[in-house]
Amino acid sequence: QVQLVESGGGLVQAGGSLRLSCAASGSTLRGYAMGWFRQAPGKEREFVAVISYSVGFTSYADSVKGRFTISRDNSKKMVYLQMDSLKPDDTAVYYCAAAQSTSQFMSGMTDYWGQGTQVTVSS
Repeated sequence: QVQLVESGGGLVQAGGSLRLSCAASGSTLRGYAMGWFRQAPGKEREFVAVISYSVGFTSYADSVKGRFTISRDNSKKMVYLQMDSLKPDDTAVYYCAAAQSTSQFMSGMTDYWGQGTQVTVSS
């Protein structure tokens, strides 16, 4: 069994930055793609960013491209999301997730989810 625990959310003004962290524990996630989804109030959950296990591939939603950066440290079983130039539209609960491939991840075919961390961006 795998547990994913997010941290780093909070309240920030527009233009500010936050860094989300996701700690994995339990069974190995070797080979798994990991990344982030988000869900804003009244909206469906949407893909944000994904990174391959080898760290050789990353992909971002168009809405965050150029502002968010995903990274991971496999030795620490950690995944990070650096969020810069935040906008009120980025307000959402952010979820860490894992899937067996980056394509499956972006299709929403994930195997594991965290509980989420709230990000609120004020205007």
